[in-house]
Amino acid sequence: MLESVPRAMPVPLWVQDAVFYQIFPDSFANGDPSNDPPGVQPWGAPPTLSGFQGGDLRGILDHLDYLIDLGVTALYLNPIFVAGSNHRYNTTDYLAIDDRLGTKDDFARLIDQAHRRGLRVLLDGVFNHTGRGFFAFRDLLDHGERSAFRDWYHVREFPLDAFGDGPAERYLAWWKLRSLPKLNTSHPPVRAYLLEIARRWIEQGVDGWRLDVPNEIDDDEFWGELRAEVKQANSEACLLGEIWTVDPRWVGPRMFDGLMNYPQRRALIDLVVEGTFTPSGFRKAIERQMAAYPDAHVHAHYNLLGSHDTERVATLAGDDRHRLRLLFCLQFFLPGAPAILYGDEVGLTGGKDPECRAAFPWDPSRWDENRRKLLQRLIRLRKERAELRRGALTFLELHDAEDVVGMARRMGESCSVLFANISDSSRQVRIPAGTLGWGEGREVHDALTDRAVHIGPDGLVKTLGPWETILLTDSPSPRNR
Repeated sequence: MLESVPRAMPVPLWVQDAVFYQIFPDSFANGDPSNDPPGVQPWGAPPTLSGFQGGDLRGILDHLDYLIDLGVTALYLNPIFVAGSNHRYNTTDYLAIDDRLGTKDDFARLIDQAHRRGLRVLLDGVFNHTGRGFFAFRDLLDHGERSAFRDWYHVREFPLDAFGDGPAERYLAWWKLRSLPKLNTSHPPVRAYLLEIARRWIEQGVDGWRLDVPNEIDDDEFWGELRAEVKQANSEACLLGEIWTVDPRWVGPRMFDGLMNYPQRRALIDLVVEGTFTPSGFRKAIERQMAAYPDAHVHAHYNLLGSHDTERVATLAGDDRHRLRLLFCLQFFLPGAPAILYGDEVGLTGGKDPECRAAFPWDPSRWDENRRKLLQRLIRLRKERAELRRGALTFLELHDAEDVVGMARRMGESCSVLFANISDSSRQVRIPAGTLGWGEGREVHDALTDRAVHIGPDGLVKTLGPWETILLTDSPSPRNR
């Protein structure tokens, strides 16, 4: 069957146009209190590794209009299958929705209503390891060496000693955590089972998978087979890999469409927050990252400033509104699909997990409305201007002493330019007339303020305040004409 599937399945075009929104289901919204587990935390209580907030699929469904108003076009959901934790990376049943999140009918309604609104939905594929309650591992615990599922895991000796403190010693486990036994994906029944799971949920309407720790399944053939199964079910399905380094082997016709762009996130933080990058250092890092991948995959990378595994960007930046504005502007300007971690748009803060997994504050009086409006504007600009989705990126020649990053995105006759002052002092930008194809007497527009900017005899001359960003376009937004 798989031989009939073309090996070179192109990157879905919708991914290159997408704006993603990541949801940690337990913490986004509680739409059905009847499925709350016993001892559920009050909504908004400090998150813990073991406690539940009570978020569910109906909560996401109830807030689809909020997401449409924000402007996002694709959702990435952390695991939703039966598991024993609030994060659900310890899966016990890949075929069932966790009843603390809802039912299969809730899931079907969410997919249907999301698609009706033009939203794609990606699920989290945790295929490297399971929880201890997964049927094959449970059989190992019950029957030991006599278990028919002995080869489903990497067993060193029996009994497994799967509970208690300390690292896993008698079987392989993710980060040696006893609760996360590692599957043996080279064992044909395991392989067949996971491929069936990957295909089945695509057939249920899911638009793709974000693959958890794929580098720990270092098996090109497995990922090629999974890609073929998924693309055969839906050629427009997207596969995103959680790879934290620059590594081009993970994209292509036998791998993934794009990667979670943690290297770009690191470069942005080093430039704006840590101050360890000069403009030229930032340029070299970004150009090196982009050069490592074919262009189609560069535009399909998942460009993030934070995730369920990192500190919140507002916390990293000390909640400095100028630096955060600059970070978001850079994120949306660079090639790739920008991604928002739920709550970042309203100013949610938090350190490393579990703090970054706090409940969404649904009381609008607690929102940073200016931040939400900024992201709405950036999303709208990305939708309106094709060069911000698919255009070529070039860096403008500026000296490090000027403390200004300058970049242009071009596609055909359209051009957008971003300048960012990364210092505590005002800086002046001077670009000769004609450099950007904008001659003397031309009027361009700052898309962040809707103000006109005149190109004079000395070209573009603009003073930027501390940590100020301007995003110039060669024509105003259609809404402002």
